[in-house]
Amino acid sequence: MGNTVTRDDFEWVYTEQPHCSRRKQILAKHPEIKSLMGPDPQLKWVVTAMVLTQVLCCFLVRDLSWKWLIFWAYMFGGCINHSLTLAIHDISHNVAFGNKDAMCNRLFGIFANLPIGVPYSISFKKYHVDHHRYLGGHGLDVDVPTHLEARLFSSPVRKILWLFLQPLFYALRPLVVNPKPVGRLELLNLMVQLAFNAFIVYLWGLKPLVYLIAGSLLCMGLHPISGHFIAEHYMYLSGIETYSYYGPLNYITFNVGYHMEHHDFPSIPGSRLPQVKQMAPEFYDDLPQHDSWTRVLWDFVFCDSLGPYSRIKRTFPLAKQD
Repeated sequence: MGNTVTRDDFEWVYTEQPHCSRRKQILAKHPEIKSLMGPDPQLKWVVTAMVLTQVLCCFLVRDLSWKWLIFWAYMFGGCINHSLTLAIHDISHNVAFGNKDAMCNRLFGIFANLPIGVPYSISFKKYHVDHHRYLGGHGLDVDVPTHLEARLFSSPVRKILWLFLQPLFYALRPLVVNPKPVGRLELLNLMVQLAFNAFIVYLWGLKPLVYLIAGSLLCMGLHPISGHFIAEHYMYLSGIETYSYYGPLNYITFNVGYHMEHHDFPSIPGSRLPQVKQMAPEFYDDLPQHDSWTRVLWDFVFCDSLGPYSRIKRTFPLAKQD
C-alpha cells in the first residue's frame, strides 16, 4: 500500500491571500498590463468549433465497439471536453463577451457545457468567484479538499483513487463545504443539458452520450491534463500556494498553466496571460514553477509529504463556523 502522508492538517496561515497585493505592485510598475484586460474576440469561435467537433464525433462513434468507444473517449474526446471546462473557466470571468454582457457569457457557458454531458457551467461560476476572492478560505473556497478526504486518501493507492474520483469530489464538495441556493440559470443549464443529451440519444443512440460523459469523467480524473488540478495550488514548497506551468499542454488548455498570472489578473483572458509574464518578468521568472503535469501527479502520489492536506488555508470573517 505504501507509506501514508506525513501531514495531519492543512497549512494554516494568518495572512491575506497574496494576489491582491501582488496585483497592486505589478500595476504600479507595469500599468501597460491593463491593456490586456477585456474580452477575447476569438474565444467564442474556438469554443464553437470545439463543440461542433464533439457533435461530429458523436456521429462517428455511434457504431464503435464499447472498447474502442472508451479508448477514443479517453484519448481524444475527453481531452476536448476537459479543454471545454477550461474554456468555461475563462468564460466565467466574462472574457468571451466582456463584463457589460455578463448574461451573454452565462448563456455561452451553457453552450460550451453541452459536450461535457453534465450541467455545471453556472454552478462553477457561482463558486469560482469565491476561489479567487477567498483563496484557501475555510468554508468558502471549495477547491480545498475536506478533512475527510485528506484523512481517507493518504496512501499512494488511495491517492490514485482520489485522483480518479476528482470529478465526483469537485461536484459534491460544494454541497458540503459551502452550499448555496440553486438559481434560475442553474435550472436552465440543467434543462438545456438534458435536452441536448436526449437529442444526441434520439439521433444516434446511447453510445455517443457515453462517449461524451465517459470522456469528461476519465479526463478530469487520472489523466495528464488533470495534473493542473494539483499543480495550481497544492503546496509543493512550504508557504507557496500558487504555481505556474509553462509547458506545451497550455496550448490545449487555454493557458490555465499560467496560474500565478491568472490569479494576479483574473480579468485577463487566458490567451493573453503569456504577455503578462513577458511584460513583468521580474515578478514571475524567479517564482517556483512546475515543468510537467505528469510529474506533478507522480510526485503527489508517491511523495509522503504530499496529499490532500497539502493546501494553505486561512479564515475569513464571512466563513461559516463548524
